[in-house]
Amino acid sequence: MPKITVLPHPDVCPEGAVIENAPIGTSICRVLLDHQVELEHACELSCACTTCHVIVREGFNSLEEATDNEEDYLDRAWGLAPTSRLSCQALVADADLTIEIPKYTVNHAKENH
Repeated sequence: MPKITVLPHPDVCPEGAVIENAPIGTSICRVLLDHQVELEHACELSCACTTCHVIVREGFNSLEEATDNEEDYLDRAWGLAPTSRLSCQALVADADLTIEIPKYTVNHAKENH
């Protein structure tokens, strides 16, 4: 199973994280949450906001293409990059991933999950 490396983020994951054996077919967001990386996810993983936006620094091409709905939401994300994805929609495939969590979200208040 692939490994997910999360680059350090001052609030969400100050030390960064390495998640070994990420289950294939599981959303990146779900894997991070299951490993105590408290990524914001205001819409409860339903592709209805941009708070779980991540930038896939390595392994992007292993992911299935984003749907039109995901692309529409990504257009609203802060710090959009060519390899941006909504982590609730991007499913882990067979390649290792390196993930950067953007510094900001468009959310005005942090959700308490």
